[in-house]
Amino acid sequence: MRAPAFWWQRRRSLLARLLQPIGSLYGALTARRMRQTGTDAGIPVICVGNFIAGGAGKTPTAIALAALATARGQTPFVLMRGYGGRLAGPVEVDRRHHDASGVGDEALMMASAARTVVARDRPAGAAFAKAFGASLIIMDDGLQNPSLTKQLRLAVVDGASGIGNGLCLPAGPLRAPLAEQLSMTDAILVIGAGEAGDRVAAAAQEAGKPVLRGRLAPSAGIADRLRGQAVLAVSGIGRPEKFSATLREAGAEIRAEHAFGDHHAYTADDVARIIREAAALDCLVATTEKDMTKLAALWPFAEQHRLLVVPVSLAFDEPSEVTRLLDGVKTAAQARPARRSRNNTASGET
Repeated sequence: MRAPAFWWQRRRSLLARLLQPIGSLYGALTARRMRQTGTDAGIPVICVGNFIAGGAGKTPTAIALAALATARGQTPFVLMRGYGGRLAGPVEVDRRHHDASGVGDEALMMASAARTVVARDRPAGAAFAKAFGASLIIMDDGLQNPSLTKQLRLAVVDGASGIGNGLCLPAGPLRAPLAEQLSMTDAILVIGAGEAGDRVAAAAQEAGKPVLRGRLAPSAGIADRLRGQAVLAVSGIGRPEKFSATLREAGAEIRAEHAFGDHHAYTADDVARIIREAAALDCLVATTEKDMTKLAALWPFAEQHRLLVVPVSLAFDEPSEVTRLLDGVKTAAQARPARRSRNNTASGET
């Protein structure tokens, strides 16, 4: 599914204005749900979410935080809903036995970087992770899900797109009004440059929230391979233009682009068409690590030379600020006694 183009137009379209009353109701209900009290997991919980529907860079952020936590002697588990997968969980993702149809493409990708639990019931997933040795839970998504108490709520913002037209679903991409969500967020992370992200950062600073900055980039080796390389860009992610921008910034020549819907389930016919087009254009096929979780089983061995996977990682502009936030999580968790809520109503947020 692709987000409608009018969501990202700063000047609100007629359709956006017509849908605004519905969006106002949806946003109010989501904000009220976010204020509910959740279950205390008994170990610290960091939530990496976003204000909008669609991609902003949550998964690379969760991977980066898990790496930092591991380096600090903690045992982080990443907790995900497993969007697109059939397993309700809780289950720990094992790349040797699971595939994207079972646990979801993002969870399968995450499991290559950190121990990952899929659970539609977040408190059950947190308890499962704790039983298997987790000292820290990193939730990938779930800012609007109140079922778990969070010691740190970090909202990720894409610098290029920000919050789009600033309206709530379905009139715009916001899940709830920005001011309401900022009041229930501890810090924001703006990934990449852009006026749209700068406007959100200014609103966060006005609300007294710390603003972190970061950037996504491929590894040096992959960047070297992309420089001057003609490619067919193939992706099934929330913001395919971000992938195209990464390729261009690395110096690739994009001869054609195929942007499938987010979490697209590739078929053998898709792969055959992609390979034929790349051969006709005399170029490589560049795709994301997330898409590769589904393409790997379908891609012919004889055509492996034509496929280039482009993983990206997050680099924080000020790592010391991130460390300070992580220190605060540990202090808060030590100071607060564990408790369980009487109200564990889960949200419809994914």
